[in-house]
Amino acid sequence: MNDLKFAIIGCGRIAKRHAEIISKTAKLSAVCDIKEARAKELSSQYSANHYTLIDDLLENEAAVDVISVCTPNSLHAEHTIKSLKAGHHVLCEKPMAISAADCKKMMFEADKEDKSLFIVKQNRFNPPVAALKKAIDENRLGKILNVELNCFWNRNDEYYRQSDWKGKKALDGGTLYTQFSHFIDLIYWLFGVIKTVKAFGKNFIHTGLVEFEDTGVAIIEFSSGALGTINYTVNSYKKNMEGSLTVFGENGTVKVGGQYLNVLEYQSIDGYEIKGLPESRPPNDYGFYQGSMSNHEKVYENVIKVLTKGGTIAANAYEGMKTVEIIERIYQSMEIYRKI
Repeated sequence: MNDLKFAIIGCGRIAKRHAEIISKTAKLSAVCDIKEARAKELSSQYSANHYTLIDDLLENEAAVDVISVCTPNSLHAEHTIKSLKAGHHVLCEKPMAISAADCKKMMFEADKEDKSLFIVKQNRFNPPVAALKKAIDENRLGKILNVELNCFWNRNDEYYRQSDWKGKKALDGGTLYTQFSHFIDLIYWLFGVIKTVKAFGKNFIHTGLVEFEDTGVAIIEFSSGALGTINYTVNSYKKNMEGSLTVFGENGTVKVGGQYLNVLEYQSIDGYEIKGLPESRPPNDYGFYQGSMSNHEKVYENVIKVLTKGGTIAANAYEGMKTVEIIERIYQSMEIYRKI
């Protein structure tokens, strides 16, 4: 345990995971949600104060060191900026925001207040993903030629009907923001700047429930000259099928797959082998559906290390902004093809 104090803004499903980890490593002092019953339920579990207004929490919880923002996507910027202005460090759930312009405002405020802004990108901690990053950084694969990202999940009608914000464009932003921003983050983290994007998207079976695409295809060209494809859908029949990244380099080919980029499915690398990987953690389980890998404990380890011992933020605000920027570019390309 350490002396850091945390508060959580937004008490939905992912907040429960945050609260669980905070309670094991630090002190959860307060929680906030506009639905008081939800705030009370979470606060009673961890003997924390509860609030229904973020302004009240910020006014009364000055001793809190870090605010974990777990609200709907479109509110991340507002709640992060308020928390920074009140003198707190912030850990913001993915996506950082639903516009790059908002991300830049968040970054400006963090710099102005001299506070740390951490972004949740837990898939970077998946053992096969970390091993692939190491191999690329060491140039084991040589020049990267082609990258294929596949995200094939299921999000059924119940998933959207149970939420008062998912599927709504103004609050959610789009499928790439809520379901697959972790995957887009890895594209930037592993392979760098994207030069050109061409994308198509359609809403095939979620009309009336979702105000944007449920399926998309993007063709990308990196500044390095490498080509890539992004294929994604939430229409995998009945259950999640695959979350995979295949990399073709001059000196090697690697596929990280499984449902959540949690399995090293294939490797053929000149003079090198990825081996001895620790077991991946299970995905976040929300009952009738599953989400990305539950590596939030690694995220919090990094937050605590940076704030108590110094060090490098594992996923910083600039990288969070670049992910949002890429998603914006995909959607801008897609816009003229959508009839939604």
